[in-house]
Amino acid sequence: MSTTELAPAFFLAVVVILLVCRATGRVLRLFGQPPVVGEMVAGVLLGPSALGLLAPGVEDALFPQDLRPVLYTAGQIGLVIFMFRAGYEFRPDHIRPVARPAAVVSAAGIVVPLGLGAALALTGRDAVDISPPDVSPAVSALFVGVTLAITAFPMLARIITERGLTGSRFGALSLAAGALDDAVAWVLLAGVLSLDRGSAGPFAEVVAGTAGLVLVLVLVVRGRERVAALAERRSPDEVLLATVAVLFLAAWYTDEIGLYAVFGAFSVGVCFPRSPAIDRAVDTLTPVGSAVFLPLFFTYSGLNTDFGLLVDAAVLWFAAGCVLAAVAGKFGACWLASRWAGENQAVALRVGTLMNARGLMQLIAINIGLAEGIVSPPMFSVLVVVALVTTVMATPVLSWLDRRDARRGPPPATVPGGGAGGAGKPGPDHDGPRAGVPGTAIPRRAGER
Repeated sequence: MSTTELAPAFFLAVVVILLVCRATGRVLRLFGQPPVVGEMVAGVLLGPSALGLLAPGVEDALFPQDLRPVLYTAGQIGLVIFMFRAGYEFRPDHIRPVARPAAVVSAAGIVVPLGLGAALALTGRDAVDISPPDVSPAVSALFVGVTLAITAFPMLARIITERGLTGSRFGALSLAAGALDDAVAWVLLAGVLSLDRGSAGPFAEVVAGTAGLVLVLVLVVRGRERVAALAERRSPDEVLLATVAVLFLAAWYTDEIGLYAVFGAFSVGVCFPRSPAIDRAVDTLTPVGSAVFLPLFFTYSGLNTDFGLLVDAAVLWFAAGCVLAAVAGKFGACWLASRWAGENQAVALRVGTLMNARGLMQLIAINIGLAEGIVSPPMFSVLVVVALVTTVMATPVLSWLDRRDARRGPPPATVPGGGAGGAGKPGPDHDGPRAGVPGTAIPRRAGER
């Protein structure tokens, strides 16, 4: 397609994607699912698993091959904005009281699912087409293990925020463990890519590049009071432009070193200066990224997912095994680790439930694996199933635990002094505390997912 043909094709595709995502999200909201689940399902519906099966000509007309790289790039814009906002709202002060158990939970949530996933992939490689012919089975098996070890940190943060659980002990513990999990998972993913390329170069580049990023972020933290004061003297347009420039520069840098844009966006968000002017810039940027660009990423993932490949009995059984390994490796291991670290049963069960959700982050990782040629299309589809099932599980299980504990008695403990931004009681723009659920009420901002 020519450039002049791509533009109208892109505009039409975006309209279709946004409408389907909104409709799907509204339907799934009736079942208590967050918007991100609706967008994941909408992506699958628009791909070969549904639209391509029922009307392949329509799918080809809406999403021609030449358009897909454009959708991918636009989706990346939504990803980095979303992750930046997640980092901007991240409260490190809630992490300190739970640092030790969070480290234990994170270690269990990485090691156990990684081992189970890799072992399952190696065991089933003769029955299922897991990796392309030119890729070592060990590399593909490690990749499967890494993807099962990922936690959907942005979704985890969103569930905790929307349910008013930021001040709860299990909310703080899950946030800390999830953030550590994903940081380690991206480094492990870089190691897998290094093995695939037969060189330590990519892994060494990630380690050195990460050290450089940490150094820059330390300098940013030290100078952010001066930057915040400067932002108050500049126009809103200038503050917005500077925010976007820093965000995209961080995304570019972490992509270049192999740590990937989402990690840079989140890290910058955590360390970014805070001021009323910067708050307004972030509030201006977020709705466009979340409502317009992020759904494009889910559709791009759906266009690469063909559930028709699961009709083969061996692949279907392997998919079921991957789901069981994922749940046992995350929910089971994190629950046991929480209990071992001294948490009570109510906290441990909720930590396991939240850590088990993979959602957006696993989709990002498996798209990287597909682009790098590490996994086959059937394996990609299997991992999408894992992402969907474990993500859909989270909210209903949490709601069931809340109802059960509300009948039994006191809720899980809260973090001493916990709360969101110091808010102590609900106002007109707040969600009040839910019955039987700990945590202070927090405000919702425009564009939150």
